Amino acid sequence: MKTIAPKPKYFLLAACMLLISAQISPSNEYKVKAVFLFNFVQFVEWPSKAFAEKDSPLVIGILGENPFGTYLHETVYHEKLTGHPLVVKQYENVKEVSNCQILFVNPDNIGELGSIAEELKQQHVLIVGEATEAFMKRGGMIGFFLQDGRIRMKINLESIKEADLKVSSKLLRVADMYNNKQ
Repeated sequence: MKTIAPKPKYFLLAACMLLISAQISPSNEYKVKAVFLFNFVQFVEWPSKAFAEKDSPLVIGILGENPFGTYLHETVYHEKLTGHPLVVKQYENVKEVSNCQILFVNPDNIGELGSIAEELKQQHVLIVGEATEAFMKRGGMIGFFLQDGRIRMKINLESIKEADLKVSSKLLRVADMYNNKQ
């Protein structure tokens, strides 16, 4: 198994920047988003209590229909972060989510998010989805949006802090900030 070491962070950030600046076709949109989800493990820090054991998997969950096909599974296959193997799990509803560190919320499931976001924050889950106003207001933490044919990110730093997560300044520099007071 490959282990993700701290040194490649700069390479991964450079790759993210290239992806952000590259024009993407709709067919490649979720491939690019899968790479972002994978790279978030490098730029987000979870408290130790977010894992049941020191070698528990780091779970990237998908709530609702899987828009990534097999690409997200292929992207994280045999990867590790500080002893945590990366795995992908799919959840039909938000009540099934447990022992998950990153949760991608399919746009069709945004309505479920508001009622459970507090509980997910207590589990230290990074909530990722499309950067709609509804998603960001209901506790979404990192939202994707298209701008001039490029994928960009909006970050709700307040929600991230409430979940006791820490985001690298490198990730913050390439994202727009969402203001809960809007």
